[in-house]
Amino acid sequence: MQKLASNTQREIEVTPDDLPLHCPTPSMLLWNSHPRVFLPIEDTGEALCPYCGTHYVLKGGAVAGHH
Repeated sequence: MQKLASNTQREIEVTPDDLPLHCPTPSMLLWNSHPRVFLPIEDTGEALCPYCGTHYVLKGGAVAGHH
């Protein structure tokens, strides 16, 4: 069983398997706490949700060769 993450966690590490990234994620307790927004994380390796301020970090950094 997957453990659900709290929506108060302010930094979350994601993997390439989690792409395309959106917030809130399905693993969050309050997955409907704000409108779903897709976050561009591939180029820089990090993204900030404009609604809740959660900072996402891509494990391994930016995706090489992404356009």
